[in-house]
Amino acid sequence: MGKRTFKYDKVLCRKFGQKVAFLRKEADITQEELAFRANISTSYLSSIERGITDTTISTVKRLGKALNIELNEFFIF
Repeated sequence: MGKRTFKYDKVLCRKFGQKVAFLRKEADITQEELAFRANISTSYLSSIERGITDTTISTVKRLGKALNIELNEFFIF
């Protein structure tokens, strides 16, 4: 059996990224500050917000903690 590749849902990634950006701006913090709080790079956060990367549940959890919100908030579009 060969290595499996998984395609990510581009629409979901874009909507998730837009939600992260919205929540970050609502909290009135910069990308740099949120990235620091979530212990991820600013460039990675930027790619999440632009919807060009598929992130992990662990990263979503860290973003939620950094923004002081429940995880389900990220998925209410």
